Amino acid sequence: METTDLPPSSRTVLHILEDTGAMTHKQIVCSSKLAPRTVRYALKKLKENQLIIEKFNFRDARQIIYQRRVNQPVTA
Repeated sequence: METTDLPPSSRTVLHILEDTGAMTHKQIVCSSKLAPRTVRYALKKLKENQLIIEKFNFRDARQIIYQRRVNQPVTA
């Protein structure tokens, strides 16, 4: 899926993750100034399109860290 096919909120969250790196949901809400529910929807769409990955937060097990998926090089 092209990033232009994503909802505006998903594109915003994706750009934030590209610029700042891995973040929690709360950090994304603060950075984006979007509503928490909107950020959850945006993250859901990004995850469905395999544009982000979820990582376990070792500092606080109640939180998930979201990170932009790095394109894997194709090997021949």
